[in-house]
Amino acid sequence: MGAHSGRPAGTAPGTADPARAAHTGPRDLRDAAHAAQVRELTAAGVLEDPAWRAAFAAVPRHVFVPYFFTGRGAGHERLWGEDPDPAHRARWLRGVYTDAPLATRLRDGELVSSSSQPSLMAKMLDALDVRDGDNVLEIGTGTGYNAALLCHRLGDDRVTTVDLDEEITESARAHLDRLGYHPVVVTGDGARGCPSRAPFDRILVTCTLPLVPHAWLGQCRPGARILAPLSTGLIALRVRDADFAEGRFLHTSAYFVPLRGATASPTAPGVPYGLPFELVENERFQFMLVLTAGALHPREALDLWRGEGRPGRERFGVTVSAEGQWSWLDDPQGPYVWPLGE
Repeated sequence: MGAHSGRPAGTAPGTADPARAAHTGPRDLRDAAHAAQVRELTAAGVLEDPAWRAAFAAVPRHVFVPYFFTGRGAGHERLWGEDPDPAHRARWLRGVYTDAPLATRLRDGELVSSSSQPSLMAKMLDALDVRDGDNVLEIGTGTGYNAALLCHRLGDDRVTTVDLDEEITESARAHLDRLGYHPVVVTGDGARGCPSRAPFDRILVTCTLPLVPHAWLGQCRPGARILAPLSTGLIALRVRDADFAEGRFLHTSAYFVPLRGATASPTAPGVPYGLPFELVENERFQFMLVLTAGALHPREALDLWRGEGRPGRERFGVTVSAEGQWSWLDDPQGPYVWPLGE
């Protein structure tokens, strides 16, 4: 899904034990691991909607992650589901059905695509608030896993997914085809949307944005919802018309691969000199620091954050208009408003 989300979690309880491999066929092990993950996500309270629970039960993650990479830099190791070594296959299966993001595509040692953390995927799909008959655009196809879940919920003809990289879209098509899902998969710049498939009722973004591409608003029906990673959170925008959208952040943290293309994300700020390290490491403050980068000096951001009671993500919001884009604290007309993408 072109995305890297959430922080790595522990191994999913109930995941298939590789020691049983000698007594159980590969398909049985994969099915058992898949079922265990659905039980885990349900127990965690992220699959309360029966329609999304049915989608996760119907769509196995391992089909979309035939291999992934572990480690960093020169130490990357590729784990593959068809590895001749049964111990390596067992590690692959355990990794696929752990509730964690997985690096699926590297270029010159840099991550360009991943399979998002399943629990975060479930939260985002729930927050998208889809209705039967909605036309959905996904920005960041990645492995195709998210598109498959959307197809199961809405039907193939209601789902369009876009990615900049032809290798990624071709691979996703193959994964989707294997399970019989056929959404419209487009190779192109997601920042430009997909005018030929508009209008959309929902836009789901799986890569971090510096700004909300204005083209998306013009491709939405009035009242449409856009859910996108921005800073280290998820902004939920309600579209009024082609020139205006506004909304608040969810409380959930989210870490994704940056959008590539016409609206590419800038490099995230490093640790500012002179700030207490324990605060720089605080997720809520880090969110505000990234959101206001270029508009507030880090020390100003810290003073404001402390003065306003150390606000969490859900107290912040974003306004997109024909005049520009702003983030704000508590009230879009209030005293704390900052231009985005400075």
